[in-house]
Amino acid sequence: MSVVVAVDGPAGSGKSSVSRAAATRLGFDFLDTGAAYRALTWLALERGTDLADADAVVALIDDLGYATRATPDGTVVFVGDTDVTTAIREPRITAVVSEVARIPAVRVRLNDMFRAVIAATEAPGVVVEGRDITTVVAPDAEVRILLTADEEVRIARRARELQPGDAATAAQLRDRDKKDAAVVDFLTAAPGVITVDSTHLDFEQTVAAVLDLVESATTEDPS
Repeated sequence: MSVVVAVDGPAGSGKSSVSRAAATRLGFDFLDTGAAYRALTWLALERGTDLADADAVVALIDDLGYATRATPDGTVVFVGDTDVTTAIREPRITAVVSEVARIPAVRVRLNDMFRAVIAATEAPGVVVEGRDITTVVAPDAEVRILLTADEEVRIARRARELQPGDAATAAQLRDRDKKDAAVVDFLTAAPGVITVDSTHLDFEQTVAAVLDLVESATTEDPS
């Protein structure tokens, strides 16, 4: 049976990059669930769907054809045969993705999709990151982590990730946290979830902290 590592946390905490690096070093599959919400948002905007029309947005899931592939340079994301890896990170998507993620029926449908992907993995394990992962999608995961950092640190990190001219997008992080917090509690660790605060850790130290937790949880007690 594959080991499941569930990682949640606020925007800009580094959960995507840290989770992907941990998965690569462990030889595990990697599932970026947040990219699915962005992909659905991209599809809605491409088709001119009213994001306030919950039924119309949910109906798009049947046409989503969401797929990801981990590469040494990051995760490639597809909607059907279209590579949307770059498109789903555009400011226009970031500005409205919370509107899609707040729709309860969307969360139910996508969570079911995530569970199916986890169950189908043939790798020794899978690292799954995103909202609801530690409490709703994979509450029985062998390792459950809340990766967080102080708000100002998260904003600074996100600003460094942006392309020149897009620095204003970092200001959306606070608004996104507020919107997402209205749907799920991703700032407080649920019982059994271990908090990793990366405020004073660099990238390699944060990855190492995650790997240590996986090793501790998956190594049998010799006694």
